[in-house]
Amino acid sequence: MTEIRVLSDEAQFRAHLAVFRRAMHWPPPNDEQWQIAQLSYEPGRVLAAFDGDEMIGTTLSFGSSLVVPGGAVVPHSAISRVGVRADYTRRGVLTSLMRAQLEQLPDPVATLRASEGRIYGRFGYGLAGRWRTVEIDAKRAVVAGEMTGRVRMIDADTADKLLPELHAAVGLTRPGQIGRWVGWWARNRDRKTDAENSVAVVHSGPDGDDGFMVYKVSEVKDFKHKMSIEDMVWANDDAWRDLWIYASRLDLVDKIERDLALDEPVSLLFDDPRVVYTEDVNDEIWLRLVDVERMLQARTYGVADPVVIEVQDRLLPANDGRYRVSSQGVERVNAQADITITVDLLGAVYFGDTTFSQLAATKRIVGARFGEADALFAVPQKPFCGTFF
Repeated sequence: MTEIRVLSDEAQFRAHLAVFRRAMHWPPPNDEQWQIAQLSYEPGRVLAAFDGDEMIGTTLSFGSSLVVPGGAVVPHSAISRVGVRADYTRRGVLTSLMRAQLEQLPDPVATLRASEGRIYGRFGYGLAGRWRTVEIDAKRAVVAGEMTGRVRMIDADTADKLLPELHAAVGLTRPGQIGRWVGWWARNRDRKTDAENSVAVVHSGPDGDDGFMVYKVSEVKDFKHKMSIEDMVWANDDAWRDLWIYASRLDLVDKIERDLALDEPVSLLFDDPRVVYTEDVNDEIWLRLVDVERMLQARTYGVADPVVIEVQDRLLPANDGRYRVSSQGVERVNAQADITITVDLLGAVYFGDTTFSQLAATKRIVGARFGEADALFAVPQKPFCGTFF
């Protein structure tokens, strides 16, 4: 019989990571890997499934924050390290873990990054945001005009201190963006692994530092180089434009690759918009509304007549109910529903990347007045997180 336990000490945490890594077909962590990874384990947020004394499944959450439409920032759980040992799959272990985790989460909303698209919908997670990967022909990329501010390169030790401060100050503006915890920075700034060859630059405008970029340059062959932009944060349009000017004018770079929001207008920067090529579009944000009423009340809405939405949540039945959504806000009601929707699909429309009308066309929701619901949930910006965990 599967038992779900909350883990509390370092030995259990390391075993937890080993089980997760094996589920992903990776070897257990070595001492150097564990030294970095242990900083990301938060007591009370680490769950494991056991068969007797054997650990057979894992999940955890990182305490974070999340920007919702309208700009409010709410407490958020970043879900990660979800795995089940190969000899225990298809036995309900993952369902037990996900149910226990949702019942214990201290935050009203959670997000995760899905290794497979069919796994998490049954636990109430909806595909709420995507990104596109672009490749830019740097040899032909011309931005008219000059920078309005200054971009400076900083050393790794300065970056370790400054980048977290800058991200906290300017990195929570677009819906879908999340706050970054200490363990995230430790892993991503670890110079023995992911950050070994990374370069950090900071943008300064009239009011001081207001953006940064982290990138790597790798040689493809015979002095042909590709620049991979791994992180980019800005507080205003001038900082965004200047950072792209810096990237496009870097010597000895032939191609630039970057994951960005679907609506980021980078191609409009260049004299020839065809220098920007979209290589792929992938899912990024899988959103779980843990407290539906609180999360519906947290965001703002467009102008349309009110719509009553009936929500169905198999794992958290306290969310079941009808909610009147209007331009003024949300309230729980007993009125007749206009639209009936499961909690995973409500997550899918929450950020505006998917619409009620699109779901209705696929017969995944039932009801009427989908146009009014689309107008209420419409957003001026597509969601984008930009923080992988």
